[in-house]
Amino acid sequence: MADPSSYRPAPGSIPDSPGVYRFSDSAGRVIYVGKAKNLRARLSSYFQDLVNLHPRTQAMVTTAAKVEWTVVSTEVESLQLEYSWIKEYDPRFNVKYRDDKSYPWLAITLNEDYPRVMVGRGQKKKGVRYFGPYSHAWAIRETVDLLLRVFPMRSCSKGVFNRHRQIGRPCLLGYIGKCAAPCTGQVSQEEHRKIVDDFAAFLSGQTSTYVRRLQKEMQAAAAELEYERAAKIRDDLAALEKALAKNAVVLGDGTDTDVIALSEDPLEVAVQIFYVRGGRIRGERGWIADKADGTATTADLVSQFIQQTYAGDSGDAIPREILVPTMPDDAEALTEWLERTRGARVAIRVPQRGDKKALMETVERNALQTLTMHKTKRASDLTTRNQALEEIQAGLDLPEAPLRLECYDVSNLQGTEVVASMVVFEDGLPRKSEYRRFVIKGVEGQNDVASIAEVLTRRFKRLLDERATMTGDEDPNAALVDPETGRAKKFVYAPGLVVVDGGPPQVAAARQAMDELGLGDIPVCGLAKRLEEVWLPDEEDPVIFSRTSEGLYLLQRLRDEAHRFAITHHRNRRSKSMVESVLDEVPGLGDVRRKTLLRHFGSLKKLRAATLDEVEALPGFGRRTAESVVLAVNAAATQAETGRAPSVNTATGEILGDDVPAPAGPRPNDAAAGDDGQTTGMQGRTEN
Repeated sequence: MADPSSYRPAPGSIPDSPGVYRFSDSAGRVIYVGKAKNLRARLSSYFQDLVNLHPRTQAMVTTAAKVEWTVVSTEVESLQLEYSWIKEYDPRFNVKYRDDKSYPWLAITLNEDYPRVMVGRGQKKKGVRYFGPYSHAWAIRETVDLLLRVFPMRSCSKGVFNRHRQIGRPCLLGYIGKCAAPCTGQVSQEEHRKIVDDFAAFLSGQTSTYVRRLQKEMQAAAAELEYERAAKIRDDLAALEKALAKNAVVLGDGTDTDVIALSEDPLEVAVQIFYVRGGRIRGERGWIADKADGTATTADLVSQFIQQTYAGDSGDAIPREILVPTMPDDAEALTEWLERTRGARVAIRVPQRGDKKALMETVERNALQTLTMHKTKRASDLTTRNQALEEIQAGLDLPEAPLRLECYDVSNLQGTEVVASMVVFEDGLPRKSEYRRFVIKGVEGQNDVASIAEVLTRRFKRLLDERATMTGDEDPNAALVDPETGRAKKFVYAPGLVVVDGGPPQVAAARQAMDELGLGDIPVCGLAKRLEEVWLPDEEDPVIFSRTSEGLYLLQRLRDEAHRFAITHHRNRRSKSMVESVLDEVPGLGDVRRKTLLRHFGSLKKLRAATLDEVEALPGFGRRTAESVVLAVNAAATQAETGRAPSVNTATGEILGDDVPAPAGPRPNDAAAGDDGQTTGMQGRTEN
C-alpha cells in the first residue's frame, strides 16, 4: 500500500488550468482517469488526510504510485481526451457501463455495394447504420418481414447473395416480392440504393411523408384504372400501418429525443435509455455499472454515461434533444461537444412537466426494474452466494461460513412508535417466514443503541428458553419443531452472524447484550450505511470490503431488507395510532365499531377517502354515526394540512374555517422514520 505523500506533486507545480489527469500504480498501469476545470484544486483534494476520503477513493490513492496530467484549452477538449484515455487504458477505478449484449440491433450495411438489412448484437461497426436497440429479436424480425413487402431490399447473407448471383436465379424472397433481387440484376445498384434509403428514412421516423406518397400513388393508379397496382399499394399501406402500430406515439410533437434515467444504490447504478424518433419509441437499452468512486453524484454519473454512449456516434445517431434526470455540472461542455459531433444543435434538458416528464418516469421505472432484475439474478446464483458467504467468513475472521444471517434495525418518529425488525437470510436467500417485528417497550424516547440491546436481549432469551426445555436424551432436531403444530419453533435457531444497522455504538450494545446472556460465541457486526463500513466489537478500525465484493453486496441486501421491513411496520403502527386518535373524538363510538373501522379501512388515508355511504354500509353503523366519523376525519385532515383546528357549526356540523390554533407540537413526517419509500407487505410476526 503506497503512501500518497510519497508521490504528491510539489507545491505550485500543478497548474490551475483545465485538464485531464491519470493515476498509475507501481507497475505503470493507469488505474484512474479524471478531468477538471481546475487541476490544482481537484488534485489537491486527493492528497488530504486519508480519514477524510471516501473508502473507495482511499483505495485508489493508496494503490497509485504516480499522478500525471495534461493541460488543455477548453472543457470540450478535456471531455474528448478523458474518453480517449479511458478507452485506451481501461482504468479499474473508473465507472464502466457494462453494455448488455443481449439487446439486438436492426442494422443496414451501408458500406456494401448492395446494402443488407439484418438483426445483430454486440458492438457497432463503421459504415453500418443501426436502429434500436430493441427488447426482443423476434419483434424486429416481424417488423422487418412487414416492411420488406414495401421496401424489398436485400436481407440475405453474403454467401447466399454470391451463390444466387452465380446461378442467375433469385431466392424465395425474390419470387414472393420481398426482395428486389439485385443478385440477378432485376434492379440496378442505384435503384436498390434508393429502396435502402427509403427503408432507412421510414425507420428513422419519416413515416408520414412516405405514407402520404403511397396514398397519392394508390389514388393515381385507381384513377388510371390500374386496379391491381392500386390494390398492391393498398396492401403495402396496411403493412406499414401494422408496423407503425407496434410503436405507440409517446410525444405528440414528433420529437427526436433520447430519454435517460438512472436507478442507483451505494454499490451499483442501472441506466435505462429510450430512443424516441418521430414521437415513437424506436428502441431501448440498459446498462449496469459498479460505482467505483463512491463520491460520484448522480450528475457525475449522467455526464460519464453521455460521454461513453455518444463518443463513437455522429450525425443523426445523436438526437436533437437528450432528456436527463439531473443536469450534469459540465452540461455546457457536453452540449458543445455533442453539437460538434452531430453537426447540428443539441439540447440537454431535465423535463419538468407534461408528456416528457411522464415518459421520464416510465424510463425511471424501467431502470429500477433493470437494477432489481440484476440483483435478483445475482442473488439467485448458487456459486455467487457461496462466494459471498466465504468472503464474509474470511473478511470477519469467522470460524465457519455464516449460513444463517440475522439483521436488526430500529425505526421511530421523534421517539414515538419505536419498533424494530429482524430479517433472516439462510444460504444467502431471504427466509421471510422467519422475519419478526418488535415493539420497543423498555426504552423511552429516541435511543437506537438501547433499543438494539432490548431487541437482542428479547430475541436470545427466547433462544435460551427453547434450549432449556430440551432434555439430555432428546433428539436435537426434534426439539426444533413444535409437536402440536409441526412447525418450527420461534427463535430456536442460532445465527451464524448477527448484523445490526449502525456503527460502533450499536455493535457494542449488541455485543454486551449477548455477552450478558452467555452467548459470546455468536459473532456480531454492524454495517454503517454512510460509507458501507463493517464494524466489529472492540475494533478501532472498520473492515473495508472490496467495492466488487459479493460479501459486501450480501450484507448490504440484508441491511436494506431489515430497514425496509422496520419502516413498513413503523408506518403501519403510526397509521393505526393516528386512526385511533381521530376516532377517540367521535362521540358514541365504542370499541366494537372502532375495531370494525380499523379492520375494514386499515389506515387513516383510506378512511379519509371513504364516502359517507361506504362508512354507513358497515355493520352496526347508522347514518348519524357515519356522519360523525366522516366529520371527525375531515376535521383532522384540515388540522394536519393547515396546522390549525377548524371551526365547526355545532348545529349543522359544517366546517366553517381555520380560526382556532392547533395545539403546539411536532407534526409527523416520514423523514424522521427513515428514507425507504417501499411499502410492500412482507411475512413476519410482531413480538410484543
